[in-house]
Amino acid sequence: MVKKQTNVGVVTGAVFVATFMSAIEGTIVSTAMPTIVGDLHGVALMNWVFSIFLLTSALATPIYGKLADTVGRKLVFLVGLFVFVLGSMLSGMSHSMETLIAWRALQGIGAGAIMPVSFTILADIYPVEQRARVMGLNGSAWGIAAVVAPLLGGFIVDQLSWHWIFFINIPIGLITMALIWFNLNESTQRKTFTMDWGGCIWLSVGLLAMMLTFQLLGDGGISLTWVIVGFIVAVVSFGLFIRQERRVADPLIPMSLFKDRTFVIQNLIAALLSGFIMGFEVYLPTWTQGLLGLLASQAGFAITPSSLMWIVGSFIAGKLLLNRSPYQIVNIALTLVIIGAVTMAVLPMSTPFWSFFVIAAICGTGFGITITTTTVTVQSHVATDEVGVATSFNTLARTLGQTIMVSIFGIIMNVAMARGVASHPGTTMAMMNKLINPQTAKDLPAHLLPTLHGILYQGLHAIFIAGALLIVISFLVNILDRRSTQGVV
Repeated sequence: MVKKQTNVGVVTGAVFVATFMSAIEGTIVSTAMPTIVGDLHGVALMNWVFSIFLLTSALATPIYGKLADTVGRKLVFLVGLFVFVLGSMLSGMSHSMETLIAWRALQGIGAGAIMPVSFTILADIYPVEQRARVMGLNGSAWGIAAVVAPLLGGFIVDQLSWHWIFFINIPIGLITMALIWFNLNESTQRKTFTMDWGGCIWLSVGLLAMMLTFQLLGDGGISLTWVIVGFIVAVVSFGLFIRQERRVADPLIPMSLFKDRTFVIQNLIAALLSGFIMGFEVYLPTWTQGLLGLLASQAGFAITPSSLMWIVGSFIAGKLLLNRSPYQIVNIALTLVIIGAVTMAVLPMSTPFWSFFVIAAICGTGFGITITTTTVTVQSHVATDEVGVATSFNTLARTLGQTIMVSIFGIIMNVAMARGVASHPGTTMAMMNKLINPQTAKDLPAHLLPTLHGILYQGLHAIFIAGALLIVISFLVNILDRRSTQGVV
């Protein structure tokens, strides 16, 4: 689809910058959130600054994927970047929590194009044998963002103001748009198509109902009745979406894709592993802060080796894809991940900080191999004019896995801590909230600290056991693809 005169190096760099800009967004906003809340006085709405971004990004992803296959990668990528930059500018100009949430929704709509269309562009300009290595380099943007975001966010908030964590995206985004505009030259041939608006509506309603229900369920702010209503709406909407896709001539997501066993299994594994990654990235720092008493700036580095080894895992995947099947490669990768998962599930409370670096490095290698393999495999199992849809669906699957599992992990933690508090008179949930923050943990009664640490440990222990079970399920799912013996390349 892309002509030879495309400046591959410049386009690859531009895609990397766009990915980094999207990757750093969540963490840098987290760093600035206490200041934002203090300025806009909206602590009750704080979670929605993050949730709305994820929701709108997930809703927009499949639409961008379809458009990338029909009107071209370049135009869709530029539109997504423009919407992201516009949302960033308006978010920076916000003077109330409500307006900030509204513009974060717009920003999320733009972000929905960046990851899937980035991977689609890379699939166009690189042959399969080089794709894993390049995607690994592009994926390193997330690792770099994990290290840079807290430092950059703190510097911007201290030296300028929180508004600039959004304004900084404007020049970066505009430069990236210019690089893509002048250096990515693709075929002008475009498919004639009619937008599947019915499919868009039903898929959006279903995703919104499901993600919103899980989000509220994880926060504990929804009754059982509304949970049931939310799931009924989601199931009915997805059913109507499938019916719509089977009836229209040019569906948003062709149902024929799901006839390929490997395509389905690789996406399901990506979703399951992404759910585990959320638990790993959220609760490993909670352990190092709540149980070891490290500051947030120190605790966050516990997961840094996983981000760095993710890149190494991507290179390994590139080599393995030459002569091994996705089934074999994923088994190797999941073996590494389950070693780390089981180790976390049995760690004693007194585990030293350096141990987490080893665990994170092992898991990160497995993450890199698995995610790279699933992405490249999904792209290689569809026709050229469906790569955008396939890539966006893979991204959507990972997003759903993260959203659902972070909610389930939240429920597990809340239930475990509630039971622990109920069985230990004199302790409260308010004390548990203070314990997780080393700054406020100093105010807790010294004689209760061992008990509180024990309650938190039991909650984390339950989460890591659930995470290990998730990887076991991934192994079982992968067995269904054991008949696949051919390498992707």
